[in-house]
Amino acid sequence: MRSQLKRFIEQLDDNSVAIIPAAHEKTRSYDTEYKFRQDSDFRYLTGFPEPDAIAVITPGAKRPYTLYVRPRDPLMETWFGRRQGVEGAVKNYGADKAYPIERFAADLGKIMDGKDVLYYRFAADNELDRTLLGYFTEQRVRRLKSAYPPHTIKDPTIITGEMRLHKSAAEAKLMQKAADIAAEAHVLAMRSVKPGMNESQVEALMEAYMKDQGASGVAYNSIIGGGDNATILHYVENNMPLKDGDLLLIDAGAEYEGYASDITRTFPVNGKFTKAQREVYDVVLDVQKKCVDFTVVGNTHLKRQEYSIELLTEGMKQLGLLKGKTRDLIKKKAYLKYYMHGVGHWLGLDVHDAGRYYVDQQAKQSRPYAVGMVLTVEPGIYVPPDDRSAPAKYRGIGIRIEDDVLVTKDGNVNLTAKVTKEADEIEALMASDKRK
Repeated sequence: MRSQLKRFIEQLDDNSVAIIPAAHEKTRSYDTEYKFRQDSDFRYLTGFPEPDAIAVITPGAKRPYTLYVRPRDPLMETWFGRRQGVEGAVKNYGADKAYPIERFAADLGKIMDGKDVLYYRFAADNELDRTLLGYFTEQRVRRLKSAYPPHTIKDPTIITGEMRLHKSAAEAKLMQKAADIAAEAHVLAMRSVKPGMNESQVEALMEAYMKDQGASGVAYNSIIGGGDNATILHYVENNMPLKDGDLLLIDAGAEYEGYASDITRTFPVNGKFTKAQREVYDVVLDVQKKCVDFTVVGNTHLKRQEYSIELLTEGMKQLGLLKGKTRDLIKKKAYLKYYMHGVGHWLGLDVHDAGRYYVDQQAKQSRPYAVGMVLTVEPGIYVPPDDRSAPAKYRGIGIRIEDDVLVTKDGNVNLTAKVTKEADEIEALMASDKRK
């Protein structure tokens, strides 16, 4: 049994059952599907890679872990690929028992009756929602005195989210690999980019490298924004020519064994920062490095965000983007004009990973950082091209610098340090012999 599943079972209530569904294939158009990606919680607990499966977990039972999966089918496997079937679910993925998925609905009574608590996440799988609601409706309508369905329903993601928030050594190793692959792809981009290329060429170059190095693909849609496209936070068209004198913002990460990396670098297309570009870049880099240093045990997520806002507001004043007292500007949220997002987020199986940011939402009690947490650190300044209140030399400049940081007992480890962010080093790299 996987260690994650064992720890999950230990946290379930007595006399309960958990039902955790896999993801389904999703239609792209007519009779073709998007490339399948497993549900992150299901993967975390079971490791089972196929769609249309259901894990049933019954703490206290001698054989607590059952998988319902697609059965072997020679015809379907000829068309769509091999299946593990019930035999593979037991032999290769540690299930105590396994049955064909078609049997699940008929087994619901046996699974649920007599249990006090059901762990299930509603509104994630509409088909399974209907199946479970149909079961509960049937029990109420018939008023069966011999049937005792669960009287309490709990969301299992409260447990899995907390588990996923604290990475094991094995998970950290996988995340380091994902980070290394993405970092090397960013370095390749810096070495390769030149005026006249298209954003799409950079995207293709990086994503091909990631897959060549063992990544399953990108962890999210890559952002390759040249010029003022960099001022659009989630720019994904990636189809414009790269111009001499412009900056290029690349936000791209790799997915390796299910785990994500998330890196942003901003650098000059021609290999040399202009004076204005360097001025904004140095402000963002200074803030980014200070926020990396802040990402240690005991500091909180909210305090880090407030710290980034204070530092960036001071930087915006230095650049002439804002005028006034820092405290007043922060109170008025004047910084939002040029810095409108958080300084970072959890990272793991999902690029915006599971886990609560507040231990007490009502009291706004922010979660302290702890060993094993992985977070991004990504301050930025984005000056709209049509912002007439900004100095003309800064208009259209968008800069973000992002690293992935693992919190340790001694401080932290920058998982993405393999790709430089120092302006002088970027210029030197882009001027190297490999660029000629």
